[in-house]
Amino acid sequence: MGLISNRLAWLSVVVVLAATVGCRAQDAGVKNPGADSIKDPALVRRIEVLVRGQFNVPADYNVALGERKSSKIPGYDSLAVTLSRGARTTTIDFLISTDNKSLARLDTYDLTHIAAQNIPVDSRPVRGNPSAKVTVINFDDLECPYCARMHQALFPETLERYKDKVRFIYKDDPLVEIHPWALHAAIDSNCIADQNPKAYWGYVDYLHAHGQEVTGEDRDPQKSFVVLDKIAREQGKIFSLDAARLDACLSKQDETAVRASMKEAESLGVDGTPSLFIEGEHMYGALPAEQVWMVIDRALRAAGVEPPPPPGPASAPPSVPPFGR
Repeated sequence: MGLISNRLAWLSVVVVLAATVGCRAQDAGVKNPGADSIKDPALVRRIEVLVRGQFNVPADYNVALGERKSSKIPGYDSLAVTLSRGARTTTIDFLISTDNKSLARLDTYDLTHIAAQNIPVDSRPVRGNPSAKVTVINFDDLECPYCARMHQALFPETLERYKDKVRFIYKDDPLVEIHPWALHAAIDSNCIADQNPKAYWGYVDYLHAHGQEVTGEDRDPQKSFVVLDKIAREQGKIFSLDAARLDACLSKQDETAVRASMKEAESLGVDGTPSLFIEGEHMYGALPAEQVWMVIDRALRAAGVEPPPPPGPASAPPSVPPFGR
């Protein structure tokens, strides 16, 4: 619910070790005393403390320094730092200055394939113009109140503003740890989408407007599941879906597709909902529509499409003649 930061975020920053080091010049022809390994316990400890503090490493993770090697960057050696907890390990490459005064983290990125610009959407229902040059992808949780707020900002206001210039696509990312009926709702929505995209959007609209109705006063997940299936069947009647096929899908509750979408969200660095990708540009949380429009406008211009003019100021109420005339 909302933006929940559970995953480690590694920042590409240069940080200075809080160390008291002697002002001793290093001769150019002398090999760095720590070129093969870092043996000074005080320096090892300073590096560990800094890495833990700068990158919010959980206390139950171990931090181990690897071999120190020469790098291609003048004045710096490379240093691998491994974080581990049980069988789970992550190794991060750092740079350490040859005078042991600073630690740096540099990243390189592949501009030929940016994952956020290549999110698969072929099988997802589309709202708006299917051929639009700009796509807004929202990783959504149908039980999340912040998602409901974002949904209201997108529909109808944003859709009406951009008309055929933009298409909207939702993908599933139910936060199962805190939202007991979100996974069931996502599965039901996909059962509907398999038959009729418009029925899918009707179901999503309803749940984002009536979440408390599904949750119920006693917050019993089993009762919520019954309500979700009932709403799905009602949508099926409205849009003349194959009732037997829909019932079979609702009863099966196959989690495969939703779990795959959740895994995809994790691979993209999504750690909360709602989470929007607008032509690869990532936006977190339930944001005001105007902020979303700024990013959409930027994407439209990049695609060679002129955005609609900015909304004018709210019209002033008509003036009242004196004495009521």
